Amino acid sequence: MGTLDAKVAVVSGSGRGIGREVALRLAAEGAGVVVNDVDREPAEEVVAEIVASGGRAVACIGSVVDEDFAERFVGTAIDVLGGLDIIVNNAGYTWDTVIQKMTDEQWYAVMEVSLTAPFRILRAAQPYFKDNPTPYHRKVVNISSVSGHHGIAGQANYGAANAGLVGLTRTLAKEWGRYKVNVNAVAFGFISTRITEVTTADGSVLEIDGREIKVGLHPDRAATAAETIPFGRPGTPKEAAGAVYVLCAPDTDYVNGQCLVVDAGRV
Repeated sequence: MGTLDAKVAVVSGSGRGIGREVALRLAAEGAGVVVNDVDREPAEEVVAEIVASGGRAVACIGSVVDEDFAERFVGTAIDVLGGLDIIVNNAGYTWDTVIQKMTDEQWYAVMEVSLTAPFRILRAAQPYFKDNPTPYHRKVVNISSVSGHHGIAGQANYGAANAGLVGLTRTLAKEWGRYKVNVNAVAFGFISTRITEVTTADGSVLEIDGREIKVGLHPDRAATAAETIPFGRPGTPKEAAGAVYVLCAPDTDYVNGQCLVVDAGRV
């Protein structure tokens, strides 16, 4: 018996990295999971892994910034898996530069994926939560960043979006308490993903939402960051997923409106 048996979760950006590990952990605890990625192959690989382990999962392919995505995402959980109990807003990426060089496109692109998309998903879920009360607590976990807490140079867009996501979290914690929905956030520090992997001096480039985004950390910057972490290393996606799971579990039914900082005590 898992702690999340018979629950249904949606996890955005769950074909890779932290989102993938969150989806696998929730499924291992008994939840049916809607797996999302902008690319079909990684999403379907996660679905296949969950199903092979005896779990329930379905893919919802597409970008979280698409105007119809929120309704499709929520609708997939309700129509295919039979309900909606857990929302993990995880999708996001960085597009860094100092403010005097940051374009409007950079600003709005990061705002859209990190703040507007979660807002739309949560708005789409509200009627279902309101009209389908449960004897147990439902859970929302919004994935934020320490950039939104103390700021990181070159991340005016990302820091502002993630600070806004914490504000959205705390507001909905008050609005949705009457529905027995806990709304919390997790702010991650340095976690090893394809966005933060150590790369060459020129960096790596990923195509995200039709844009070529430079990602990765210069070896010197990565080494400096690791030195400031009490454990001397970045976190793993599996460790990150554990923190998200805690806020989805029944043991945290009286935790609401909080932002759990997961950075190994660096800040």
